[in-house]
Amino acid sequence: MSADHDPGSRPNYALRRASLRDLLVENRVDALLVTDLINIRYLTGFTGSNAALLVYAWDSSEDRTVICTDGRYITQVGEQVPDLRAEINRASARRVIEIAGEWQTGRVGFESHIVTVDQQHGFQALNTGLDLVPIAGLVEQLRMVKDAYEVGRLRAACEAADAALATLLERGGIRPGRTERQVARELEWLMFDHGADAISFETIVAAGPNSAVPHHRPTESVLATGDFVKLDFGATVDGYHSDMTRTFVLGQVADWQREIYDLVHASQQAGREALAPGIATKAVDAASRKVIEAAGYGEYFVHGLGHGVGLQIHEAPGIAKTGTGTLLDGVAVTVEPGVYLPGRGGVRIEDTLVVRKGGPELLTRTSKDLIVVD
Repeated sequence: MSADHDPGSRPNYALRRASLRDLLVENRVDALLVTDLINIRYLTGFTGSNAALLVYAWDSSEDRTVICTDGRYITQVGEQVPDLRAEINRASARRVIEIAGEWQTGRVGFESHIVTVDQQHGFQALNTGLDLVPIAGLVEQLRMVKDAYEVGRLRAACEAADAALATLLERGGIRPGRTERQVARELEWLMFDHGADAISFETIVAAGPNSAVPHHRPTESVLATGDFVKLDFGATVDGYHSDMTRTFVLGQVADWQREIYDLVHASQQAGREALAPGIATKAVDAASRKVIEAAGYGEYFVHGLGHGVGLQIHEAPGIAKTGTGTLLDGVAVTVEPGVYLPGRGGVRIEDTLVVRKGGPELLTRTSKDLIVVD
């Protein structure tokens, strides 16, 4: 079984670079300078904090594809990228441009959404004779569709988050008298206990009126009976992120709380059911949003429906009113509608899913039924 089809094996980085070459040919460049560290990791497996990569468009160019890093990573680059030529130079991007000039490469694309104006001027000042061409988002385009290895890592990250939340609930970790910060930190440690390498982002715990703030940061606010408690959190496994939001009620549920919870639940289900290859991202947002708008709460759904997730917690594609493009089979996304009533409270329900031809694969498994925590 090949690496691309075995979720437990090393990714097929050579195949990923081959796919990139097809895009380089389409964009009429001879090579691409890759300086985004996440993109370098995707194409090579290298995880250091300083690197540049030169990928050639020619079919048989692996012998000229070169990675450059500094002396701190001599051993690491040899272990993680044994199949490519490695250069050691602190000024990694500059050195790679020099190499491209020495090889008379011609048209070299660079990640214009990553390279600063000053860096671009520095490259031009080298007088290498290269034609430097700004190109944005080529590697990100490849990263949208996840291979079997990546889905396996995403699934593991979601399982760690699901298990951590289940343990938190079993322990009575969400209860009146605790602070938002206490709940957040316990949940984060539980994700480590259940196999996470890191947390995906600072955990959101928002209680009472704070739950109406979409990205509230945990404070010393104390959870009280009758509060909504919104938890937005994620685990990272082998660099891949999960993202999940669940909203609970402490004690007795008020009618208004049940109303907006049921509304968001229905909206989230509509968004999930709209996920399919070939569907416009803005159409998925519309399917979910119209449920909330029809109930008269449209002005309280203040963000896009979701986003891609993978080596970054937020990556392409964006699912929003302004979203562009269509979904592809194998794209991992979130679906996370919310209703936020200022001064009262709010609800968000979020899952991580993979778009599939036969219906989306749900990776975050915690129940979305309204849970009342006593």
